Order: sequence, then C-alpha cells, then structure tokens
Amino acid sequence: MKKNLLIICLSLAVVMMYACSKDDFTESEPEETEQADPDPEIPEDSGDTDDDDLNPNSQSISYENAVLIAFSSNDASVTNPFENNGVTVENDNGHIVITSTVSGSELNYVLSGIIADGSVKIYGEEKFGLVLNGVGITNPNGAAINIQNKKKGTVTLVDKTNNRLIDGSTYTYTDGEDMKATFFSEGNVEIGGNGTLEIRGKNKHGLCTDGALTITGGTINIKEAASDGIHTNDEITISGGTLTIRSVGDGIESESKKVPISITGGDINIITTGEKGHAIKTKYNVEIESTGKIEITTYGAASKGIKPTGDITIRKGDITVNSAGDAIWDTDEQDTSSAAGIKCDGNFLMEDGTLTLLSAGKGGKGINADGTLIINGGTVTVTTTGDQYVYNSSYDTAAKAIKSDGNLTINGGNIKIRTSKTEAEGLESKSTLTITGGEIDIVAYDDAINATTHIQIDGGNIYCNSTTNDAIDSNGTLTVTGGVIVAAGASQPEGGFDCDNSRFTITGGTLIGIGGATSSPTAAYCTQRSLVFNSSTSNIQYIRIESTSGGQEVLTFKLPKTYSSRMTMLFSSPSLAANTGYTIYIGGSISGGTDFHGFYTGATYAKGTSAGTFTTGSATGSVSTVGTSQGGGGR
Repeated sequence: MKKNLLIICLSLAVVMMYACSKDDFTESEPEETEQADPDPEIPEDSGDTDDDDLNPNSQSISYENAVLIAFSSNDASVTNPFENNGVTVENDNGHIVITSTVSGSELNYVLSGIIADGSVKIYGEEKFGLVLNGVGITNPNGAAINIQNKKKGTVTLVDKTNNRLIDGSTYTYTDGEDMKATFFSEGNVEIGGNGTLEIRGKNKHGLCTDGALTITGGTINIKEAASDGIHTNDEITISGGTLTIRSVGDGIESESKKVPISITGGDINIITTGEKGHAIKTKYNVEIESTGKIEITTYGAASKGIKPTGDITIRKGDITVNSAGDAIWDTDEQDTSSAAGIKCDGNFLMEDGTLTLLSAGKGGKGINADGTLIINGGTVTVTTTGDQYVYNSSYDTAAKAIKSDGNLTINGGNIKIRTSKTEAEGLESKSTLTITGGEIDIVAYDDAINATTHIQIDGGNIYCNSTTNDAIDSNGTLTVTGGVIVAAGASQPEGGFDCDNSRFTITGGTLIGIGGATSSPTAAYCTQRSLVFNSSTSNIQYIRIESTSGGQEVLTFKLPKTYSSRMTMLFSSPSLAANTGYTIYIGGSISGGTDFHGFYTGATYAKGTSAGTFTTGSATGSVSTVGTSQGGGGR
C-alpha cells in the first residue's frame, strides 16, 4: 500500500512539474483590459440583382453632324444625312455597322430604342461622339457596342435617360479584330453626361478600351463582369459621376506602365467576388485626390482592394475597403498570398482624407507596402479580424494592420488600429519606424508597434496595447525624443517597451510603459530621468508618483489593463527632477481631470498604499529602480 501511495505521489509531482514548466514558456495569456468594441463584420455577398424592365426615357435632342439609329424589337431605323458624303450604315436586322471616311469633322452617332438581338460596330479615322439617348442593346453573340475606330470616342449619357448594354456568354469573332467586352473600343473613350448606363459583361469584361478611359459624369452600373468590370491598356481618369461595379475579376484594371489611375471625383462602389479579384489594379501608380466616396468590398481569396505595381498616393478622399477573403498558397510565386485592403509593390503616401479598412480573412492585411509607407495626415482606421493562415509547417502568414518592408513614417493624422487573432500585429516596419506626430491608438493581439532595425519617436500622442506580446518592440534600437506614450504590454516576459537589450535612448517626452517586464533605458545615451517600478502586487488599478516632500505630482495613472501576478512600469518624464525623493502609491481613487488612456492631468487623487520610494540621481539620464526586476522585455 505504501509503495502504491509513493508511486501516486511521484506521478502527481511529475505532472505538476510539467504544468509549471509549460506555463513558463507558453504565450502570454490576455490580461483584463479596457472594454473592447466587438469585431466588425463584413456582410455576406448578397449576389447579383435582377434587371428591371428598361424604361429608356429617350429625350428630344438635337446634335450637329448626327447619324440617328433608333432600335425596335428586331430591327432599327437609320437616319443618315451623310449617306452620300462618306458614311455608310449597314443594317442586318438591328446589327448596325457604321463606316465613316469623313475627315475634318466629328460625327455624332445617336442611339435610342431597345433591341433583344442587335449591336453597333463603328469604323472610322476621326474622333467622334456616341450619344446614348435611352438605348437598350443585347447581343447574344458578341459585344453590344464594338468600336474599331482607334480615335477618341466621346460618349454622352443624355440627361434623364436609361441605357443598357448586354453581351452574350460566347462571341462570334471577326478575323483580325478584338472584341473583349460588352462595350469595347480600340481607342480612347470619355464618358460624361447625366444619364444612366447599365452594363452586363457575360463573356469577359464589362467595359474595355485598348486606349485610355476618362469618366466625367453619368451613373454607370456594371452589374456583371465575368472578368474585369473596366479594363484598359492605357490610363484611367475618374473625375465625376457615380460608378458601381460588380465583377468576378478585377473591378478596374489599367495595364499602363507610364500613367496612373487618377481619381479626383465621383462616387465609386466596387464589389469583386473571384480569387485575386482586385478592386482597383494597375501596372503603374494610383493617385487619389477625390471629392467623392470610394467603397470597396472584395470577397475572393487573396483579393486586394487597391493594388498598384507602383505607388499609392492619397491626398484627399473618403475611402472604405472591406476584404473578406483568406490567404492562399500561390503556386506561381511559391509563397503565401494574402488578401489586403491596400497592397502596393512600391511606396504608400497619405496626405489627407479618410481611409477605413477591414480585413476579415485568414492572414489578411490592412495596408501592405513593399516600399516605404508615409502618413502625413488624415484619418486611418484599420481592423483585422482574421486568424493566422497556415499552409504547412514552413509557410504561414498572420494578419497585420499596417505593414511596410521599407521605412514607415507617421508625421500626423489620426490612426486607429485593432487586431484580434494569432500573431496579428498593429504597426510594423521591416526597417525603421518613425513617429513625429499624430494621434495613434492601437490595440493588437501581437506587437502593437514593431520594427526590425530601429524605432524613433519624436512626437505624437501614442497609445498602444498588446494582448499577448510587447506594446512597442524594436528588434534593434529604440529612441524617444518627444511625445506622450502609453504602452501596455502583456504579462512577463512581455512589456511596454522592448528593444532586445539594445540601446534605448530617451531625451524627451512622457513615457508610461507597463507589462510583465521592460527594457531599461541606456543611461549613458539618455538626457531625461526614468523610473523602473517592479511590483508583485496583483491587479493594480492606479499608480501615483509625487515628491516625498511637498507632494508635487509627476504621475497620476489608471492602468488600461491589470496584471494578475507581477507588473513592471517604465516611467520617464521631464518632471522627474534631479536629486529629488519621490513616493509611489498604488490603489486609491481618481476623480476629475482629463486623461489620455489613463494618463491624467488636473485630477484629484485619493491616496492608496505606499509601494516604495526612490531618489533620482544628479545625471540627466539616470535610471531609478524600485522593486526586483524579472528581466528585460520579451520576444
């Protein structure tokens, strides 16, 4: 019996030792923190909408140099005043072919009426106008409008009219001619006016030109595109109108390598549903300085909201991007490919505007720049709710809110970041991360702010809170010269500030870092005094530091999260005077005043319990320590 009892006791001891050992190395568990808002959700795709009966509402209009084509149920009537002067119009039961040899003047082709099996093809050598005056064309075997003229066509959507173009799922081609969309043109196209145009692209693209596209007005609804909603070989400029696109492939794609997609006005709404169906894509740059709204939702795996091969510049605009797709394994690249709100192979620059991004898929990103990333102003809100995507033991990718492979710089603006799943970081640079100003509010599951080489903070009001890791984590050096920083890391070994025991320089600013540990400032490089306060008291809610003689306040702080075991706080402020004694209080209560995530000014403090005293050194970079440290910052 004694032998059996001994075996049982030894077994229990081994189990307990294993459990303790496992706790020492397990990822930090989330601590009690500020009340978080529920994760936002992207609504499920509601699918395509059926077409109502078309009411063309054709208007009584007059155009100079006009050829009139009025469709009926199975035919068309043609009025051609240039019949003997260089313009021929062939009519095959409503399939119209216009050929113009007129030179020196622009003709206007005015279309009206509805036909269920018809089309318009245009040949010519001069610029021309195409006037849609309440027309509905369905071509079961090809494009509804096919412009083989390589000169510019100006399309007018007549005020108050409703126009509709539908192609067939299969095309009958003419040798030597392209026909890539319901509305196709070999040359540049400009669309304006105040009417409406609906397009369904059942074969490939909705609207395609081998030249450039300019949209200045009108209400354009590309309700269906088997591939891209809009596809061009040259630049795209949108300055007005209302544009709605729903596509399997890209919403808007330009293949130009020299001229950007430029958006200066108009309201744009894009939904893409296919894998790698990017909403706005170009082989060059995207420039947005818009007075209108841009709303994007991508549902497909690895789809991006805005994806240039070059740079993105946002100077003004109200932009919302929701990306719902998961990451995938890209067999061509032999790597993972994530969905993202914005992905640029070049640099990202934001000067002003409002940018709201939600990424809900596994491994999804908010902003992902291969080059540099600079925010000078505006309002940026990024939320990721997706978990980590794992392809195999060697390849995985976590969600990230804002990430750059190059330097990341924030000079101003209001930035709010929320991430909530495994290894999801907030603000990350694979090089140097610099903050000189702005209002920054980050709550991240993993590191709130992370950089590979160096973090430089020269100003701004910064709140960063990590659920399971460090609040601010530099894998290299860390320098703070100004700003107000409240950094809340997870429990030991994670901390508010972590720079892997590399140089940590403080020359200004107010720093409050809490967690289970902290990196200690490098005194020889600092010109501002600091305190490292270690406490084994659990669930501390309030901390007050005041001069022992006279009770002059230097810190009144309500912790944004509490720690069930030990807690370490790094505090640095210009208010810490030389050779001065201070007392640290914990507990008590705070009333009145104003606060920045628990950092109070002008408040009344009711004293709690003294947790220790310290006296600052005479050296400007001296670091005082109260309590026993449990080591530097975490991962």
